[in-house]
Amino acid sequence: MKAGVLYLSYDGMLEPLGQSQVLAYLKGLSGERPIHLISFEKPSDWADAHARGRLAMEIAEAGIRWHPLTYHKRPSALATAWDIAAGIVLGLVLSLRYRLRIFHARSYVAAVMALALKRLTGGALLFDMRGFWADERVDGGLWPPASRLYAGAKNCERRLLLAADHVVSLTRAAVDVMAGFDYLQGRLPPITVIPTCADLNRFQPPAQRPEREGFVLGCVGSVGTWYLLEEMAACFAQLLRLRPDARILIVNRGEHRAIRQALFDAGVPGGAVELVAAAHAEVPKFMARMDAGLFFIKPAFSKQASAPTKLAEFLGCGIPCLGNAGIGDTAAVLEGEGVGVVLRSFAADAMVAALNRLMAAAHDPAVRQRCRDAAQRQFSLAVGIDRYRKIYDRLDA
Repeated sequence: MKAGVLYLSYDGMLEPLGQSQVLAYLKGLSGERPIHLISFEKPSDWADAHARGRLAMEIAEAGIRWHPLTYHKRPSALATAWDIAAGIVLGLVLSLRYRLRIFHARSYVAAVMALALKRLTGGALLFDMRGFWADERVDGGLWPPASRLYAGAKNCERRLLLAADHVVSLTRAAVDVMAGFDYLQGRLPPITVIPTCADLNRFQPPAQRPEREGFVLGCVGSVGTWYLLEEMAACFAQLLRLRPDARILIVNRGEHRAIRQALFDAGVPGGAVELVAAAHAEVPKFMARMDAGLFFIKPAFSKQASAPTKLAEFLGCGIPCLGNAGIGDTAAVLEGEGVGVVLRSFAADAMVAALNRLMAAAHDPAVRQRCRDAAQRQFSLAVGIDRYRKIYDRLDA
């Protein structure tokens, strides 16, 4: 019998991210070996009894054993330490009772639990990094770069990478960075690149495109923290000078006031803007109206390990994109696959040149199929599941 897996996630399964980036994979893997899942659910999500019951049934029907714990937020350090201890205790009980030998940890906090379980049981640690978490805290302004928190987190990262039996990275760029770490010279663990994938059965080109409504530039999802909202607004203002019939369609929840202000400050008239809130399941319907996608992300050190989910979704829907350099493998995908344009400067003339190339790409009759093919090669959920399956088999050998 194949060894069982204990998947540990500090993200809750009642959150959209847990369902799209954890359960979507585990459902494809659960038919081959026993899988137990520990997640930390936020009290506000857990309070929705209907959603909780529906999800529990869905997880059980997939053959996954779900063991939810409560996520604690305050006081921050003590709350996280309590959660880690709770995860280790429950994980140890489960691993001994069900003979689970592979500890698959999503990100750093879960990996601390998995490392303890590896040492207590002799099982294998799969460190699913999801990015350079400590550096993200600094780049996002949450921690000072010289703080004890940052130093401690980087030391934890070092221990996890040295102890891991296998590592999953979202990008090839991050693998190159890790290969340069002094402490990993001659000790680099096996690493597999699995970007944030999309369900391409949902994100696909429409059977029939809606009537054209001018050139529609699309933005989807969050525009906070890491996203360069002012630069995106300025870029659309430049597009309006090139194409007065252009419109921007923004699908976003919770940040409408900031978006409208940024567009107003850039001189964009309200009539050129369509701003909608939509559930994740409704997003493909709005994408069907877009000619091209736009996203600019702060090019910080930590973003070398970032794989924007919206890139996978845009390409799955056959939509070429304009993105900026310095974000994981984004430039390599857009340019290497011929599915978009990379902006290397936010100067007005650079934006104009990039927008002209983007419009030319969007009007190429072959671009939509090229985008779709690239998505299936690079970001297909089926490809991601297959890569995880091979890692499990290797750890079970």
